[in-house]
Amino acid sequence: MSAYPTTGPIKCIVEGAVIEVVLDRPKANAIDLATSRIMGDIFAKFRDDPELRVAIISSAHEKFFCPGWDLKAAAAGDEVDGDYGVGGFAGLQELRDLNKPVIAAIHGICCGGGFEYALSADMILASDDATFALPEIRSGTVADAASVKLPKRIPYHIAMELLLTGRWFDAKEANQWGIVNHVYERDQLNAEAWKLARTLASGPPLVYACIKEIIRDAEDSKFQDAMNRITQRQLQTVDILYGSEDNKEGAIAFTEKRDPVWKGK
Repeated sequence: MSAYPTTGPIKCIVEGAVIEVVLDRPKANAIDLATSRIMGDIFAKFRDDPELRVAIISSAHEKFFCPGWDLKAAAAGDEVDGDYGVGGFAGLQELRDLNKPVIAAIHGICCGGGFEYALSADMILASDDATFALPEIRSGTVADAASVKLPKRIPYHIAMELLLTGRWFDAKEANQWGIVNHVYERDQLNAEAWKLARTLASGPPLVYACIKEIIRDAEDSKFQDAMNRITQRQLQTVDILYGSEDNKEGAIAFTEKRDPVWKGK
């Protein structure tokens, strides 16, 4: 892929160091295998693109953020365990070494695999009309990624209720349980997502990379084991940071009482 697509089921908007990846697949914004592969290519390219620092994931659909897996495509022959492409379903769920911040901007219906797609982001902003559910239980299948992620992020009993009942809940409740960071009026959502993205894009990318790798590495580690790997510079991002120009720039800017200029190297 030589350039980020601006037409088709996935449209990309690039401004400075920020990319917005917009799902636009009528009629319901569901994701089939082909779309998932496109998304995987885009997010892998974003991961490896030195010019981009932050991604926003959003929807062009009036009613849906994303309902997840395209059941009509499945009925027509797409296999549930087919080739989703690099990064797994929707391109983010299993993408390795993505050390840049991703913001989800959610409006409308966000359910099933679409909810799991949103959970792949680092921060989630929602409009006040957003609604959420994991209805897989009602169709005899499992919300696999959500079953892994939700009990680690919100109270266990709440996660189990959502997974076992498939019930719908609104943006206010999602915010109550910490599933989303902030709730905005619908017409403010995109502007707020871009405001946050620009703030992050002005920050130190090497530190962001460290934060994301440390979190992944420490997820199943004992505290001291994780700290030892950090202090001994066994994590690649930490090793790069401690020998970087940006690491020196932070100290120099502080002593000179000015804003640092981050180069990402």
